[in-house]
Amino acid sequence: MAVNKEPIIKTCRALGISPAVMGVNPRVPDNYKEKLKEDLEDKSKKRPDARKHNISSKVEYRDPSEGKRKKVSEYGMQLKEKQKLKFIYGVLEKQFRHYFEIAQKMEGQAGTNLLTCLETRLDNIVFRMGLSMTRREARQLVVHGHFDVNGKRVDIPSYRVKVGDVISLRDKSKQSPKFKEIIEASEGRLVPSWIDMDREKLAGKVLRLPVKEDLDYEIEEHLIVELYSK
Repeated sequence: MAVNKEPIIKTCRALGISPAVMGVNPRVPDNYKEKLKEDLEDKSKKRPDARKHNISSKVEYRDPSEGKRKKVSEYGMQLKEKQKLKFIYGVLEKQFRHYFEIAQKMEGQAGTNLLTCLETRLDNIVFRMGLSMTRREARQLVVHGHFDVNGKRVDIPSYRVKVGDVISLRDKSKQSPKFKEIIEASEGRLVPSWIDMDREKLAGKVLRLPVKEDLDYEIEEHLIVELYSK
């Protein structure tokens, strides 16, 4: 099974995604400000005296246009939107293309259908329910057989959940210290309105198919459709 191992924070910055979308909260250590202050003081002590070393005190100004990024082409914007979706859901190119082909055959707009296909993956729903900290973790937990769909064990992360399906944590897994930690850490996470989550039973029911307005990130899905339509 192929696994996407791209660094989360770095890739989020490059694609313009909030780390929170990935379930990551980059916390600043409590002693960060003090450490930064100490580092600056150390650097100032090591900085040479301009008069002593006969260093020119003139400031050199760079051309403001230097180092500026070039205007992104239409293809570049289309590619970025595709990379964004692939990264968020941890899907590689072959599988992503397969989702697009499915979306084209469904009723309605291909771009909207593509978002629905990705959101209704079992690993994504486990993440949305707050039963994993990230989608990567959800994928691993599903593979290890910790979840049931309508009372039957399902260990396929890409399993597409339908309206009316009930996803639940298996009874044996509820006693795991791992899940107790996850449930406590994700207590404040907002569960989308298309999932009816029971925090006591650790089960959720899909009330309807998700739409673009339910997403917690910005995406121009029509650019992906244009990219694949070339």
